[in-house]
Amino acid sequence: MNYGQIIYTDVANGIGCRTSLFVSGCTHHCKGCFNEMTWDFNYGELFTNAVEDEIIESLKPAYINGITILGGEPMEVANQKVLSPFIKRIKDECPGKTIWIYSGYVWEELTDPNNKRCHGEDTDAILSMTDILVDGEFILDKKDLMLRFRGSSNQRVIDVQETLKSGNIVLSKYNDRDESRKA
Repeated sequence: MNYGQIIYTDVANGIGCRTSLFVSGCTHHCKGCFNEMTWDFNYGELFTNAVEDEIIESLKPAYINGITILGGEPMEVANQKVLSPFIKRIKDECPGKTIWIYSGYVWEELTDPNNKRCHGEDTDAILSMTDILVDGEFILDKKDLMLRFRGSSNQRVIDVQETLKSGNIVLSKYNDRDESRKA
């Protein structure tokens, strides 16, 4: 897997101060995508053990809330194979840090074992370790700058752990509009 960028001390892609990993590779090709260069699976740098180590170290300070994984598309099956053991390592070495994932795939696609486009042998493990999933493709016609942590109104901010417990999609409290952005 390649990655396009890592942002340390990011405050835009989730709650609190976070490390954000932008993976490479995406088959959605959403019109108006803010990160079009990451569609190419070969874009950027190789995600190595040394890079993993740097990210793990960046998560250790108390003021870092967790990691956000976006892209590109983290939930492409090829990316899941690398991300699953990495997320497990984060959970083991940085307990209490939250995991946010942005995916153009919706929950229903990710949890459908017959959907081979995005559901692979690592999908369930990744979701079991994820706190928040922002799901759905970016749709330019539904772009809304007043939304928190998402770009278009079709996207959902899902509380994954509560969703897994209940068996029904549970939207996160962060699924609301950001009224503080009004002029």
